[in-house]
Amino acid sequence: MAAVTMRLPAVRAPLDSSAARGGEKHLVAPGDTITTDTGYMRGHGTYVEDDKLIASVAGVVERVNKLVCVRALKARYNGEIGDIVVGRITEVQQKRWKVETNSRLDSVLLLSSINLPGGELRRKSAEDELAMRDYLQEGDLISAEVQSIFSDGAVSLHTRSLKYGKLAQGVLVQVSPSLVKRQKTHFHDLPCGASVILGNNGFIWIYPTPEQKDDEAGGYTSNLEPVPLSDREVISRLRNCIVALVTHKMMLFDTSILYCYEASLPHQIKDILKPEVTEEIVLEARQRLLDLEG
Repeated sequence: MAAVTMRLPAVRAPLDSSAARGGEKHLVAPGDTITTDTGYMRGHGTYVEDDKLIASVAGVVERVNKLVCVRALKARYNGEIGDIVVGRITEVQQKRWKVETNSRLDSVLLLSSINLPGGELRRKSAEDELAMRDYLQEGDLISAEVQSIFSDGAVSLHTRSLKYGKLAQGVLVQVSPSLVKRQKTHFHDLPCGASVILGNNGFIWIYPTPEQKDDEAGGYTSNLEPVPLSDREVISRLRNCIVALVTHKMMLFDTSILYCYEASLPHQIKDILKPEVTEEIVLEARQRLLDLEG
C-alpha cells in the first residue's frame, strides 16, 4: 500500500513575485484603461476606444518609446527570430518536418535547413528526401533556432549548427514561455552534473552532461546507454526545482535554477514539491538572487 502524507492546514504568507521580476509591474485586465494620452501608439494586446488606450488581454504593460503593448501573462509561444526552442516532431512531410513548439500553429523544419549527419553542408537530393525518416521521425525531440516567421505566424526552424539536433535521453518540462528569461545562451552545463536547454517556447530539456562533445554525429545520433542512478537523481531534483520555481512564478535562468537546486539539497527529491518545502527553498533562492543583484 502506498504511503499517504497528511498535513495540518497552515497559514502561509503570499510570496511577492515582483522582487524576482525586477520591480513593480503595471498589471491590467481586459477592459482596463492604460492611458488617455493620445500621443501613444497602439501595440499588441490593446485597442483604442473614445480616445482611450484599453487592454484587450490580461498581462503586463510594456512601453517602448511611444509604443504601448500588453504582454499576456499566459499565452501560446509567439516566435521571434533567433529564439532557441525545444520541440517534438509530429509529422514527416515532403521536404519538411512539422514540429510542436507550444505555439498556435505547428512549426516547420525544412530539409534544406538542417545539417546532414556528420555536419555536411550541401544541396539536398532526392535520396536525402527518401531518408528523412532516418534523420528525424515522429516523436523525436529536437533543439533548434527560429530562422523566420511566416505571414500566418507559423515559425520556420533550422538546425544548421552542431549544437542543435536530436535530443537523446533526459526529461522534458513544460512551463509558461513568459517565465523563461531571455539570455545570450540557453544551453547551460550546470556544476551539479546535468545540463539544461531553456527553450524560449517554454519547453525545458534536462539531460546528463556529456563527457565529451560528439561533433562528428552532426546532432542525429542518440546515445541510448543506461543513465547512472546518480545522474537520474540530479535530473529529477532539477526537474522538481524548476516546478517549484514555476509554482511561485519565478523567472527561469541558469542562476535561479542552480540556487534553487542548492537550497533543495537538505531535502529528499520527493519532498521538494511539498508546499512548505517548496516555499522554503524558493525563498532561499530568491534571497540569494536579491543579494547577488545588490
